[in-house]
Amino acid sequence: MVDLFPIIMAIFPDITLIALGGLMAKSLTQDIWTGLDRLNFKVLFPALLFTAACSRPIIPSQILSIGIGVWVLMLCGLVLAWPLRRCGPTRLLDFAGAWQTAWRFNTAIAFVAVQALPASTAALMSIAIGLAVPVANFLAVGALSRGTGAGMKHVLYMIALNPFLLASVTGVLVGLSGWTPPHTPMQAINRLADAAVPLALLSIGATLNWRSVFQMDTFQSGLNAIKLLALPLIAVGYGKVTGIDAPTATILVVFAALPTASAAHVLAANFGADRNLPATLIAQSTLLSCLTLPLWIALA
Repeated sequence: MVDLFPIIMAIFPDITLIALGGLMAKSLTQDIWTGLDRLNFKVLFPALLFTAACSRPIIPSQILSIGIGVWVLMLCGLVLAWPLRRCGPTRLLDFAGAWQTAWRFNTAIAFVAVQALPASTAALMSIAIGLAVPVANFLAVGALSRGTGAGMKHVLYMIALNPFLLASVTGVLVGLSGWTPPHTPMQAINRLADAAVPLALLSIGATLNWRSVFQMDTFQSGLNAIKLLALPLIAVGYGKVTGIDAPTATILVVFAALPTASAAHVLAANFGADRNLPATLIAQSTLLSCLTLPLWIALA
């Protein structure tokens, strides 16, 4: 019997921090909240992405069994969400800021959710996260860069130098190499990583129009349905069609069912996209996943 209570309870701290950010919104100036987003973008989230990607050695053969699966799922999110362009924001940059929530995932909740699974299966989540992070950020940075109206050469330049992408790719390379970074520097990086999600959630709460969280329009409903319902269903079908082993198939379903990443708000803000829309989608996705994620884990 799968114990789902820890998964449900794991989501509530995120909701609590978002609510606290809403209460604190007017106690700090807009410049301070903007500065927190910049700190997250340049330092804290890169530290988190690096540690998530290199937390477990990656065996090259696992790239085929797990990597291809998570990459296919994220590409499905990207493709399925594109038709929502017609009912989304007029400006491409604002649409891109929201679009990324269809394929990005909450890493912190991932590592709590797998605690409901057998240890041998749960261990595969670190590999899935490590292989998914660079591609998720490549797609998000590419979409946002294109949304700025920049030429292809400048878009590629922005992608190559983006702190999110550099950190995640470096983490995967460390994981593939099998090298264990020195303990003391990793302690410092881990402490920076620990601060990333709480500060991002506070900033999301401060940005939110709270009425909009409970008033989903067609665009928001579509993105949440893709992330929380369509992608897990695709993962189930992918496992059956490809005939992959049961532990890998289970991890892909759980990975696909995760709510979207709080980093989406940070990335959108730093490209100049509308900050409120991704913040709203993150809050909605996190709240709705209290219902959907435990069900998908039970099915998996």
